[in-house]
Order: sequence, then structure tokens, then C-alpha cells
Amino acid sequence: MPGPENIAGVRWRSKSSFILSTVAFCLFTDLFLYALVVPILPFLLQDRLGLPAEDVQPYTSGLLAAYSGASVLFSIPSGWIADRFSSHKPTFLAGWVFLVAGIALFVIGQSFTILLLARILQGMAAAVVWTVGLAIIQDSVGSGKLGQAIGAIFSVVTTGELIAPALGGLLYDATGMDTVFWLSAATLGIELILLLLVVESKTLVAEQTCRAQDHDAESSQANEQTRLLPAIPDDKYKIEGDVGSIFRALPILYCFRETRLLVALGLTAVQGSILGAFDATIPTEAAALFHFSSFKAGLLFTALILPYIGLGPVAGMAADKYGTKLVATYGYALMTPSLALFSIPSRSFLPGVGNLVLFCVILMFNGVSLGIVSSPSFVDASDLTSKYEAANPGFFGDNGPYAQIFGFNSLCFFLGLTLGPLAGGAIRDAYGYEYMGPAFALMSGISAVLAHAYIGQTL
Repeated sequence: MPGPENIAGVRWRSKSSFILSTVAFCLFTDLFLYALVVPILPFLLQDRLGLPAEDVQPYTSGLLAAYSGASVLFSIPSGWIADRFSSHKPTFLAGWVFLVAGIALFVIGQSFTILLLARILQGMAAAVVWTVGLAIIQDSVGSGKLGQAIGAIFSVVTTGELIAPALGGLLYDATGMDTVFWLSAATLGIELILLLLVVESKTLVAEQTCRAQDHDAESSQANEQTRLLPAIPDDKYKIEGDVGSIFRALPILYCFRETRLLVALGLTAVQGSILGAFDATIPTEAAALFHFSSFKAGLLFTALILPYIGLGPVAGMAADKYGTKLVATYGYALMTPSLALFSIPSRSFLPGVGNLVLFCVILMFNGVSLGIVSSPSFVDASDLTSKYEAANPGFFGDNGPYAQIFGFNSLCFFLGLTLGPLAGGAIRDAYGYEYMGPAFALMSGISAVLAHAYIGQTL
């Protein structure tokens, strides 16, 4: 009788390439739908709720903060719940339900309370999708190729942030919410089909293992779905004695005694804060310096995001081959002067178009830096966790600790994404953009030092 992997359709549905494509599309959908409504919010509040213009900004900020706050609060529970199941698909589907409910409420909501609930549901969905999605990637490719996979997927996902704001604004201006809704519905429909089709690698491996007693020869053959060999146990990571009820309930907390993990998560927060600061301040600075409309300001992000897209996979491969320490250190070291250069355009040393070109070049340098640092912190946290798992069989449960650690990664990233706009906007308003760049450059320089001192290994 043929095994599950030989049933028609199961083989390609369980291939790493299809699994990674599905996760990439799910992450793309989350970021795309988030960015799609961002330029719509101020106009929606006025058109639908009748808010006066002077009240739009605080209400808009509240809706954005609700998304980020829900993502922060729900990231760790998402990882804990996902690791309780042998398959991550049920949790992933729950995230899809949250997202559908959030989009539906956003479309039909006639009060600020309903819109706020919609953004909270979208934030919860983001926490689930990013936490569980990264865990599925880990299951599919193992630790040895995690950097390459994350770099490639982040490059695809970032295109959603590139095209969605301009597209959302154009559609809303042309047709109102109707076209925005149908575009969202179509994207979510494709996501559901992919989620139902995908067969997780570890699910298939578990089924193959159950049949191994009857098919020893077949089960010994290497295949694409088989995870990489586990890390060799190291006594340094051995957990001795009674760890207490808290660690038994959430075993990943034991790994937090490692400074390396704390720094890796801190770097994730730094990455999110810089991205968030750019999102919040580039449009306003472009309007102040160049008198750009929201559409033209959105086009400026092309200079930032295209290098990010191109370098993501390369930086991920470098992290796998040469170690996370080297890549993260160089990335944040390069980002330090790149951020500091933002002090120049605001002083208008160059006239007219020259200042605009300079601003775009500086954005490009920062895009290169962001592409380099996009994956090392995620990879390093996963690598350390895998060492603890190898040294302590069974301590993290039958399904391992990866959804939990990626839950903390997501928490830190969304926390940075929440605090970055607040800090960047506050510095710009109080002192000007010429001081915001150097302030974040200082944070980047400190990050480079910490990365060199604590994370990973140079292979």
C-alpha cells in the first residue's frame, strides 16, 4: 500500500519549495493588507465617521497603535499555543480567521469602536502568521539554511509594503472601499487555498516514521522533507535540576539566561524600530523638504525597499555560511553612517533636485543596511534554541520550542515597530530631522558593538 508521500498531489504539496512559497504568500498578505489601509485611514475617518480634520491624527494614531499593540501582546501566546499541537496548520488557520474578521469589520464598521476592534483582530492575526510562519520555515529547512530562507522570504514579503500604500490610496480615491474590499477578499481566498493544500514537512516525516518498522529500507533514504541532522548535544546547554513551574509551562524562558539570546532579540527590536521610524517620518519630511504629495512621498520608499529586497537572500546565505556575528556586525556598522547622513538633506546644502537625489541615495544606503541585518537576529535566536533542544531531549515538549522563540522574535519586532515611529516622530518634531538620523545612528552603532560581542560565531 503506497505511503502518504506517494498519494497523488501530496509529494508536491509537501515540498519545501511549496511550503516556503505558501508561508511567503501568507506573510505577504498580512503586510500587504496592513499597508493597504494605512493611507486610507485618515480619509475613512472623515468620510465615514465625519470626524473633523483636527481630530483625524490622534484617531489615526490610535488605530495604528491598536494593531501594533495587539501584535505585541499576542505573539508569545501564539508561539505557546502553536507548540502544543503536532501540526502548525490549525494555528495558522486561526490567524487567517482573525484576519478575515478584521478586514470584514474594517469594511462595514460605522463607529470608531468597530474600527478599533478590526485593527486589534488584524494585529492578532499578524502575531499568529509571523510567529507560526517562521516556525514552519524552521521545520522545513532546518537551522543550516534558515538565514537564506528568511532572507528570500523577507524580500518577497517586503514587496507588499512597497506596492500596497500607493495601490490602496489610488483604489480608495477611485472607487471607495468596494474595490479595496474585493482585492482583500481575493488575496485572502488565495491564502486559504494554499493553507488547505500545504502538507507540513514534520507531519509527513512523522507519518513516515510510523511506517519505518515495516519499510526500513525506504525510510532510510534521504528526501527533501527530512530535517537536517540535529545539533550535537553540548553540556554547556544542559539543564540540571528542578527548573520550577514557570519554566515547565513556558520552557523557552530558560534560554533567556543567555546574553546572546537577549542581544539577538534586542537587535530584532532595533530593526523594527528603524523601519517604523522610516514609515512615520519619511512622508512628512518629504512633504516639508520637497512639497511632495502622499503619492510622491510613497514613491520615495522605492529607494529604501528595492535594495532591501535584493540583498535579503544574499545576506541570509552569508549568515548561514559565515555566521550571524559577522553579518550583523557589518550590517549595523554600515547602517550607522547611513543613518547619520540624514542630517544633511534637512540642512539644504544642495539646491533643488540635487537635494532630492541626495535624499534618495541616503535612503538606498539604508535599504542596503536593512537588507543585511534582516535575518541574522532571527537565525541566531533559532540556533541557540536548537542547541538547548539538542542538549535537553523532551524538555521543550514533543513539538520543540521554535514557535515559542519566534513568538518572542515577533514580539520584539512589533515592539520596535510600535516605539520607532513614536521616538522618530518625537525627535523630528522637537529637534528636526537632522537630529533624528544621528540619534538612530547612535543606536545602530551600539547594536554593531553588541552584535560583535555577543551573538553567533564567525565560522
